[in-house]
Amino acid sequence: MSVNPLATCQICGRELGTVNVDYHHLMPKTFKGKSDETNLIPLHRACHRACHAFLSEKEMEKYYHTVERLLEKEEIQKFAKWIAKKPPEYYVGTDETAERKKKRRR
Repeated sequence: MSVNPLATCQICGRELGTVNVDYHHLMPKTFKGKSDETNLIPLHRACHRACHAFLSEKEMEKYYHTVERLLEKEEIQKFAKWIAKKPPEYYVGTDETAERKKKRRR
């Protein structure tokens, strides 16, 4: 699946560009979410990481499985407002421990 570089990120509203773009499964793969155009949305890598930092996969499965619902989350709103001022290619990686990764699935 290719992404139009002029498309906008559905979290922050910035142009996606061609670097640091990820695909987010609205219904997590862990819970049988499909890898097709009905379930995948292109996001900036930083915005994608924020979704997973603020929500567990279980929360995504139960409630936050649409863009509108993701944007209801106060932490994601704050993040989107902050990152909207950055250039589209902006990304700062974070270290993730195995323990934290395990907690995301709960």
